[in-house]
Amino acid sequence: MKHDLIIIGGGPAGLAAALGAREKGITDILIIERDRRLGGILNQCIHNGFGLHTFKEELTGPEYAARFISRIEEAGIPYILNTMVIDIAMSDARKIVTAMNEEQGLFTLEADAVILAMGCRERPRGALNIPGYRPAGIYSAGTAQYFVNVLGRMPGKEVVILGSGDIGLIMAKRMTIEGARVRLVAELMPYSGGLKRNIVQCLNDFDIPLKLSHTVINIHGKDRVEGVTIAEVDSKGKPVEGTEEYISCDTLLLSCGLIPENELSQQLGVELNPVTNGPFVNESLETNISGVFACGNVLHVHDLVDYVSGEATQAGYNAAKYIAGKTTGTAKYIPIRGVNGVRYTVPSSICIDNMDERLTVRFRVGAVYKNVKIVVKAADTVLMSISKKIVAPGEMEQVILLKNKLTEIENCNEIVIGVEVQND
Repeated sequence: MKHDLIIIGGGPAGLAAALGAREKGITDILIIERDRRLGGILNQCIHNGFGLHTFKEELTGPEYAARFISRIEEAGIPYILNTMVIDIAMSDARKIVTAMNEEQGLFTLEADAVILAMGCRERPRGALNIPGYRPAGIYSAGTAQYFVNVLGRMPGKEVVILGSGDIGLIMAKRMTIEGARVRLVAELMPYSGGLKRNIVQCLNDFDIPLKLSHTVINIHGKDRVEGVTIAEVDSKGKPVEGTEEYISCDTLLLSCGLIPENELSQQLGVELNPVTNGPFVNESLETNISGVFACGNVLHVHDLVDYVSGEATQAGYNAAKYIAGKTTGTAKYIPIRGVNGVRYTVPSSICIDNMDERLTVRFRVGAVYKNVKIVVKAADTVLMSISKKIVAPGEMEQVILLKNKLTEIENCNEIVIGVEVQND
């Protein structure tokens, strides 16, 4: 019941992390997955668009997952399914993982290192404060996706979607293909939360209206949804009087954001970033708890699964270095801070001694900016300046930090990444 490395979650992040650790020589690995099969959310994502970065070809979600699952099987990495982890605790330097399933009941495992790869969940209606009854016909977009793609059941025939996250956009297209009429997609913000390609392929190509700066202010119907009232909102998100519009529908899908699954992290004492709801991590994707790493959507919500896999592979590499005792825990850490429109960065701090020669720093902006440049500075030294025609919250950005450049800077106490207006 003792392992070098335990990975919590058998989705794209957990699978890639396991393969990364195995590649670096760790043989005693265990993946714990709560579902009945590996692959996570990919198993219900039957649309294509996956794998362009990782495999240089376009795959569906199940196909992408199958590539990683087959590599897990070939490597002989063990995993247990239908198993829920209910607690992680520390005992000296070792991590104690408590889990349960039907066969073993409640049991504990020990590990030298743990990788958190639990993914994320959708924001529920209760967090949106929409008044009205609780009739049948209200689903999260992900639940509707599961019904249609896995169970072969249609949630409804006339649909309104609240929120323009990628799952909502994809379901607008999917429901239309399956014969439903999608009346519109309403988005609270003045910009879409999804990828531009999904707006084009899922809405524009099917003539589905996208109403920005709009929200649902009432749900009509007692037993079944009969319609919703939408309204325009002001800059503070408050409905503008006189803009109300009734839309007849029998189904309301909610695509209002994703929340990293960090209840286990909080129990352990992992420090969470209030912006991302994921852990603060260093250059090794290690949390404030030594030997506990995080990757994928449990760390921050990604726009592409290819980026999840790349990040998780790196987490596996770094966990292997930790287990082998090749990291320096007492070295100096330099914070990375987002300024001028950059909401957060991952990682949020780095130790130059521990980082690889190249380090990818990912971040999101808080609004849509056009004709700007991304500027990275350290101790008033400009490390890089990248021109961008447009940056938007729906798409992650990234910069590459070079170790040799950072070591040349004297008195480097902070790295800042910000958006600046382009000079003509």
